[in-house]
Amino acid sequence: MDIYQWIGFLGMIFIVVAYLLLQTNKYTINSLEYQLLNLFGAILLLISLFVHFNLGSFIIEVFWIIITIYGIVVNIRKKRKGKDI
Repeated sequence: MDIYQWIGFLGMIFIVVAYLLLQTNKYTINSLEYQLLNLFGAILLLISLFVHFNLGSFIIEVFWIIITIYGIVVNIRKKRKGKDI
């Protein structure tokens, strides 16, 4: 395996661990830790796809990143709004 495959493998581990922690109630869907694990996992997978390209995987990782960033922004706004009250 080359370095890019290892990077993709690490990204996959991040995403799987995030999902495991969600399913075991260690994280919630709104926890920043859960979202960051997903974001960094998807970014690492995307990096590996720049070398070992697969269109379907590339598209899903781009959407994964966009949706995760959206979730982070929404949760930060909710927390800030809650502090103002």
